[in-house]
Amino acid sequence: MLYSAFILGLLGSLHCVGMCGPIAFMLPVDRSNSFKKVSQISIYHIGRLIAYSLIGLVFGLVGKSLYIFGIQQQLSIAIGLLMIVLVLIPYKTLAKYNLSKPLNKMISKVKSNLGQALKKKTADTFITIGFLNGFLPCGLVYMAVFGAVATGSLLQGGFYMVLFGLGTIPLMTSAIYLGKFLNQSIKQRIQKAIPVFVVIIGALFILRGLGLGIPYLSPAPIVEMASSAMDCH
Repeated sequence: MLYSAFILGLLGSLHCVGMCGPIAFMLPVDRSNSFKKVSQISIYHIGRLIAYSLIGLVFGLVGKSLYIFGIQQQLSIAIGLLMIVLVLIPYKTLAKYNLSKPLNKMISKVKSNLGQALKKKTADTFITIGFLNGFLPCGLVYMAVFGAVATGSLLQGGFYMVLFGLGTIPLMTSAIYLGKFLNQSIKQRIQKAIPVFVVIIGALFILRGLGLGIPYLSPAPIVEMASSAMDCH
């Protein structure tokens, strides 16, 4: 399931450009030195990846805790259904329920620190901006977080979020160099593709949770596999 994180980041990076694009455009990069500019942008992305990995580790641990209770299949199905439902619910309906409201104080502090970091040009500026950028509220990050929980593993949860972050890098980097280069029709096509792919990921999580015995796609539960192995003996 890990590959889905990279594709989600890649397809969803247009949304990232819309949400985080202004931050990327305002990066205080050295435009007179190409090598230095590339280095600074790379450090910015590393900061984002560190933030995503920490988020993934935390929610991967949450998933692992739930797995200990033996509900890994039910968890995978529930997360798949949640992904699909959130995509199908109209945005206006979701907007009425500000899910990030409990975190508003923390988000406000992140934005304040981010604003201060954008004014500096010290060596640690770019990693700080990227790190803080990674903690800003974003619908696609929430979807990736669900995936991290479903991995049921501390390390895989972190890796899932890193792969998501890597998927966002190509378009985010292009936006820094080229600005708003995508025409409206291309944007609309990609925006339409994002929910379709989220539904596909949700369906894959449901299939995995059902344990239909399909290799790689819907493997049989470990208990069943162990039972089958004992029967063979």
